[in-house]
Amino acid sequence: MSLQSLLAKLPFGPWRKAGPLVSVVRLTGVIGQGGPFRSGLSLAGVAPLLERAFAPKDQKAVALIINSPGGSPVQSALIAKRIRDLAEEKKVPVFAFCEDAAASGGYWLACAADEIWADESSIVGSIGVVSSGFGLHALIERHGIERRLYTAGDKKVLLDPFSPEREDGVAHLKALQADVHEAFKAMVRTRRGTRLTGSEEELFSGAFWAGRKALALGLIDGLGDLRSVMRGRFGEKVRLRVVQQERGMLRRLGLRAGYGNAPALEAGAHEAFADALVAAARKSLDDWAAWAKLGL
Repeated sequence: MSLQSLLAKLPFGPWRKAGPLVSVVRLTGVIGQGGPFRSGLSLAGVAPLLERAFAPKDQKAVALIINSPGGSPVQSALIAKRIRDLAEEKKVPVFAFCEDAAASGGYWLACAADEIWADESSIVGSIGVVSSGFGLHALIERHGIERRLYTAGDKKVLLDPFSPEREDGVAHLKALQADVHEAFKAMVRTRRGTRLTGSEEELFSGAFWAGRKALALGLIDGLGDLRSVMRGRFGEKVRLRVVQQERGMLRRLGLRAGYGNAPALEAGAHEAFADALVAAARKSLDDWAAWAKLGL
């Protein structure tokens, strides 16, 4: 046996023979642009993580840990496409591991993987589109509030929550939902193919299931967790390299560690922090007013 072979057996040092590498990316939270105090999954935020995850040469796979109830159909599609583009470019298989939920847009992300795994109690599916809101016209009338609204274009305010519901507005929204639903269904059919065993009426009804039922329907490939499945696939010496954000939220808001446990504002960041608070308040009002926001 050569000296190099002997050194490779040692459990320390640069000569130690490393085990197979798997990069791990967490995709957690609602899909869509977040605010200053509310994180969200978007392509802009996730793309750098994905680039780093697929960068190492000779790695065995990339694993996605998914815990999302869904959100924006556009961001779901963009993130999933970037995963597939990188997987095909780097010739690396992708595994998805569903935690509490891979529902709606979260399942769209899972479909970007070559194999999908889940826990027995994971919530999987919800292949549908939803839009909700409130009708407030009667409320403002009751309190003597006059609604003044001026538009150029008779369909500009089809879904205004402060006006009575319009039949043409509802029909337009349902047609839009149908288009988005078709794109979602096409993604699932393309990625899962013959592994789907349930009927389309059941699978695409918007229903969701726990792990075992999802497995029986062909929505996932097996029950298991990241460490166990990766060790079973690539051996007990597999190395799980977790790819994380380089900067935290406090840093992005201009906050840094101060004395003791108290945060300190970096020079010039007081105004930015105040602006962030105002933006968060405005965002909350916008979310309330945008009652017909489309989502998965």
